[in-house]
Amino acid sequence: MDYPNRVIKEGETDQNIVIAIQQRLDELGLGPFQFSGTFGPKTKAAVKLFQSTHRDKNGVPLEMDGEIGAITWSVLFDKSPVVVSENPPNNLLAEAIKVAKTQVGTMEEPPGSNKGVQVNKYLASVDCPPGSFWCAGFVYWCFNEAAKSLGVANPLFKTGGCLDHWNNTNGRRIKALDAANNPSLIQAGSIFIINHGEGKGHTGIVVKEDGGFIHTIEGNSNPSGSSNGIGVFELQRKIIKINAGFILYE
Repeated sequence: MDYPNRVIKEGETDQNIVIAIQQRLDELGLGPFQFSGTFGPKTKAAVKLFQSTHRDKNGVPLEMDGEIGAITWSVLFDKSPVVVSENPPNNLLAEAIKVAKTQVGTMEEPPGSNKGVQVNKYLASVDCPPGSFWCAGFVYWCFNEAAKSLGVANPLFKTGGCLDHWNNTNGRRIKALDAANNPSLIQAGSIFIINHGEGKGHTGIVVKEDGGFIHTIEGNSNPSGSSNGIGVFELQRKIIKINAGFILYE
């Protein structure tokens, strides 16, 4: 059975899906079940037990929440996650990804300064001075360069603030919960937004969605995914960790 593009949890009304889950849990010795088709406390407890002893494709322990999202589903049914979206829906998004890939490896000069020849260009594109946080400037610069190469207008809201972008965009906003429930909403070229609170955040460009994960290119980050790092990196994040959402310029 393929992932139904929503989180399956206690109270699920599709009995066929629940029975398939109960049968699989029973096969793994986490029953016994009567295959009632009701996702109640017993099924939730069995899912949590399964999660406590299994890891995702990157070797990271599953989250013990008793809910079956894309990552737990792929492990439970032993299926390789299917790439839902690797082809951008339009030329601008494809070109923005292409531009972003040319910037991977760009580093601050010196590290930790939020400055550098190329970093300053990202910041200047959104009218921010050297030394400012620059993840949003990186995203805007990539789209601006892509738009210029295609001879079209850059649709992004011009700002050096991640949350300012989220609040003022004319693009389609995909809220975090909707994206977690249905990862197929996330298209290559989408822009993710993380809200750290107190007006702070982080952003980057999605290269592809892959079974509950997104592959990204991010500025002002580091190999561990920091929101105040030292360069441009290709990274991987869990969709459920993106707590604001995604912006898609269709």
